[in-house]
Amino acid sequence: MKKENYTTKDAASSIAMGLGNVFVGLFMKGMIFAVYSFLYQFRLFTLDSSLWWVWVLCFFADDFTYYWFHRWSHTIRFLWASHVVHHSSQYYNLSTALRQTWTGNLTGTFLFWAWMPILGFHPLMVMTMQSISLLYQFWIHTEVIRKMPAFFEAVFNTPSHHRVHHASDYGYLDRNHAGILITWDRLFGTFTPETTPPTYGLTKNIHTYNPIRIATHEWLSLWKDMKGASSWKLSLAYLFRPPGWQPSQPPKAREKTARPKIS
Repeated sequence: MKKENYTTKDAASSIAMGLGNVFVGLFMKGMIFAVYSFLYQFRLFTLDSSLWWVWVLCFFADDFTYYWFHRWSHTIRFLWASHVVHHSSQYYNLSTALRQTWTGNLTGTFLFWAWMPILGFHPLMVMTMQSISLLYQFWIHTEVIRKMPAFFEAVFNTPSHHRVHHASDYGYLDRNHAGILITWDRLFGTFTPETTPPTYGLTKNIHTYNPIRIATHEWLSLWKDMKGASSWKLSLAYLFRPPGWQPSQPPKAREKTARPKIS
């Protein structure tokens, strides 16, 4: 790992966020399994987990779901308030992979996968595949690997593709949302190759190593915007509009109050 791509304080913050995520997960995993198990009772099919092709289907179903969940986490502020944690480091190394949300599952993001047990995938299969996806994404948080072989770059998410995703540069914002397969980005028009060195972090960085601040800063900002809205409709709009969205204002006022899009 290159020295200029790493600081002890930043890495410690990322590790603290990862430990907090594990701690919350200890309490949430049982509840998530219970919800998936409840839904599984109403399944449309029974997909036999002893069959190899059922696992292949589960892999594609999980990866497809992750792509849309990840993409919407960049375009819906309620989801972004949790996901922004992972983008808050201005460094890109393996410790950055550990910088995970404390609030994601608490706000129900696991429900994006609810269709899978309803379809017929056993809850253990769904949760196992989610774990495999998360483990895969650990190794791609590095600058040590510049490019994988061309066939691998064409199909899978790689360090190069994911560096683009973590960039705050205008041409890289909200691109490459893949979990394991980069093919979803290619298919749905959100793929951008790495052509220039990325600038990591947010378009408006928070400049803190405090884990509590990292975990909550966007929730606090969202609450302030909603509280200050002139109507309940505008208040709800802050929840579901993209990060950085502000109501229409006269040009002079907008110049003073508008915030850049955060990704």
